[in-house]
Amino acid sequence: MIIVIGFLGMLILGGVFALNGTLEVAEYSVIIFLIQRLLWPLTRLGETFDNYQRAMASTNRILDLLKTPKQIISGTQIPKNIKGEIHLSGISFDYKTRPNILSDIEIKVSSGDTVAFVGPTGAGKSTITKLILRFYDPTKGSVMLDGVDIRDLDLDKYREAIGLVSQDVFLLDGSVYENILYGNHNATEEQVIEAAKIAEVHEFVESLPQGYHTLVGERGQKLSGGQKQRISIARAVLKNPPILILDEATSNVDNETEAAIQRSLDKLIVDRTTLVIAHRLSTIRNADCIYVLDNGKMVEQGTHDKLLNLNGQYASLWRVQTGERDTIY
Repeated sequence: MIIVIGFLGMLILGGVFALNGTLEVAEYSVIIFLIQRLLWPLTRLGETFDNYQRAMASTNRILDLLKTPKQIISGTQIPKNIKGEIHLSGISFDYKTRPNILSDIEIKVSSGDTVAFVGPTGAGKSTITKLILRFYDPTKGSVMLDGVDIRDLDLDKYREAIGLVSQDVFLLDGSVYENILYGNHNATEEQVIEAAKIAEVHEFVESLPQGYHTLVGERGQKLSGGQKQRISIARAVLKNPPILILDEATSNVDNETEAAIQRSLDKLIVDRTTLVIAHRLSTIRNADCIYVLDNGKMVEQGTHDKLLNLNGQYASLWRVQTGERDTIY
């Protein structure tokens, strides 16, 4: 408003002077342009004030976040010579808005074993992995690693011992090489390529225009779902952790890609403790133990053959997936 009023005032007042002969037309033109140049910086002042208000609002939000008390407090014990024995002792867990997510779960995983969790959506399978990763602490019970409560362990060192291949792969906006290297920043180029070969991603990468230096785009948008999954597996291979968590690693791919990913996983799980969440039961047939969850409770456990002989919920799921039945009911 100040700019408009000032500009109009100078137009009118200068116009009157020019008509009366008090002011030359040339001088009048110069003054008009001059007032415009003088008043225009005021618009920048308005933008500066607006940016200041935005910055203050953002700063207040950041400070409020920094003041939020930590709910997950790291322990001080440094884990050494991790064997990978995991024991979920009497675990119960409630979200604030959803109680009874898990109830009295008892699971013991020996070092080097492969265990799987199956069940309907919302049964609590992913929650178990979040408790093992210590994204949350259980409402009741404890999660033990090699006989030590994970709440007593240094959080960063503890998580360094775990590799995660998730259903939703997050890739950085960089090259294929950089995304695989994310698993171990100290790895050499030869180690990165070897990890890619184990994950069966090397041939695909070699076919790209710039090989390992090809950019994948934000969140890997230039790659297919199966290609992103195999890069994620290559990360885990490069990290070489004693504990591996596979959360629906083959859920969104076709059968051919699933077979390739499964071959990669078969190489990856050797000599390490592996926890698998799967809806495709064909991928967990060879697991040492399969736990069936329903409504947060453990309803069945055992090997694939044993669970089929029980003729319970797992057997119903298996028959549905193999086409023997249309529904589990």
